[in-house]
Amino acid sequence: MIRVLPDQLVNQIAAGEVVERPAAVVKELIENSLDAGARRIDVELERGGLGLIRIRDDGGGIEPSQMALAFERHATSKIASLDDLERVGSLGFRGEALPSILSVSRLRLTSCQPGGGHAWTLGGEGGLAERQPVPAAHPPGTSVEVRDLFFNTPARRKFLKAETTEFRHAQTALDRIALSRFDVGFSLRHNQRRVRDLAPADSAPARRARVAAICGEEFVAQAVEVDESRMGMRLHGWVGLPSFARNQADLQFFYVNGRLVRDRLPGFALRRAFADVMHSAHHPAYVLYLELDPAGVDVNVHPQKTEVRFREGGRVHDMLFGAVHQLLRGVRPQAAEQHRVTLKPMAAAESAAAMPAHPQGMPSLALVPERAPAVLAEAPAAYGASPPAPSAALDERADEAPLGHALAQLHGIYILAQNRHGLVVVDAHAAHERVLYERMKRQLDGGGVPAQGLLMPQQVSLHEDEADALESRREELYRYGIDLDRAGPTSVRVRAVPPLLGGAQVETLIRGLVRDDESRDSRSHFGEALEAQYRVLADVACKAAIKAHRRLTLPEMEALLRDMERTELAGQCNHGRPTWVQLGVDALDRLFLRGR
Repeated sequence: MIRVLPDQLVNQIAAGEVVERPAAVVKELIENSLDAGARRIDVELERGGLGLIRIRDDGGGIEPSQMALAFERHATSKIASLDDLERVGSLGFRGEALPSILSVSRLRLTSCQPGGGHAWTLGGEGGLAERQPVPAAHPPGTSVEVRDLFFNTPARRKFLKAETTEFRHAQTALDRIALSRFDVGFSLRHNQRRVRDLAPADSAPARRARVAAICGEEFVAQAVEVDESRMGMRLHGWVGLPSFARNQADLQFFYVNGRLVRDRLPGFALRRAFADVMHSAHHPAYVLYLELDPAGVDVNVHPQKTEVRFREGGRVHDMLFGAVHQLLRGVRPQAAEQHRVTLKPMAAAESAAAMPAHPQGMPSLALVPERAPAVLAEAPAAYGASPPAPSAALDERADEAPLGHALAQLHGIYILAQNRHGLVVVDAHAAHERVLYERMKRQLDGGGVPAQGLLMPQQVSLHEDEADALESRREELYRYGIDLDRAGPTSVRVRAVPPLLGGAQVETLIRGLVRDDESRDSRSHFGEALEAQYRVLADVACKAAIKAHRRLTLPEMEALLRDMERTELAGQCNHGRPTWVQLGVDALDRLFLRGR
């Protein structure tokens, strides 16, 4: 028998989509406050939100005659037609939040309109107890008090986590909204303890302070600002430098017209922008805001409104990728601002774990990143690779170049240089790899990488399907400076390679190309073909770069430092590892107790 479900059961079914946990209640109610024009929102929780969720704002309030209507499903003041839905600018618009929350909690709504005389209140347990509000005392604005969430659906309550976990999710929900509305003040209390107190941020320093309070001081210190307008869209916010890449995607905030979204397209575009400077297992950090015509994005995709669909996804992708990629490529080595570390004595336990044996009384040291504001700098117009000057003039010459001038080489791996800030340590292989990679990319863009014939062609044995795959890519590989042909069913003959590549690396390179061919798929989306070409060049650059334990002359070290200073993305190698660090004189002084 087919029957119509009662309203309360319908609301409880809808609550399963809207009210997943206390954090979802916090999010929905704060968004309602923002849509009501609030400039101050106070959140109070008990037991992680399971005992109490109270949201108070100073917004426009609700008319007494419409308070009961606010608890009806699909009753909303934010849209009235399909045209409104296609251009929705408010955070909420479905009219599902309040009835869904009421159906699984004990809820009370109290509201007072400015100049309304006094407030009115209405509530119930699982449903409205009465339809007519009664007078109450309350300042202008609205309070929603939610107690005993899921009291009438014990099966749902069993799936909730511990109190501390639920509180952390609720705090995250507030933080995400606070990052999108700098003009609004927020506070958060949990079990009578104040956790957040964010004043309205109406200036650039205040906005950076709010970002630092939520994302951490280190993120702000290791981030650059972007503000780019193109194709009818604007992208602004903060992008963490590649050196601040994370092991998890915990510092990724992306907003579309003020709404936090979790969408694959922006994530893919931003990850592509970091592809040349970040290890594949790491994640970029950013707080970014995309503004575009509301008609260009469909927010009516998911009940929680965290997923969207862009009507012109290709243009959005190109905007995000282009703006962030260009921003990162504009960063040049700035010894005073980036890649700074300090020497810090390690605790005894850490020392024992890090270094098994030390001479008696010798202190153990740890490298700790320093927090310094990151800035964009223009690349120097030109750099010479002249031999080092006498040591008496070294301090003066160190002022001329961000990475200073070479002093020596350590273990055939690291270049030691002096600049006016102190000591610069450069990983020669990683730095040379980046320089070669960028040089070959320019050659490829200019028509192709030159090829140098081998004195004796080199034959490489492969599986037959691997040889087939390489033979099918022969013309493509020739653009990278690699000339090969088929030598037999299970082998290829290499006749020429890029001039930078030594003959001993040919077989390793060819087998790497086979692995690259196996990992590729049939998609040709947003320049993936070009990225496949760059992967080949990255492999060539890695094989051709300076190897460990190769002794360099001082002029060779100087030339590499100057090349780094005029090379894009020189702070990281092709695999995302840092290429250099700065040790300040003050850190060295502390190591030797100078001035104490």
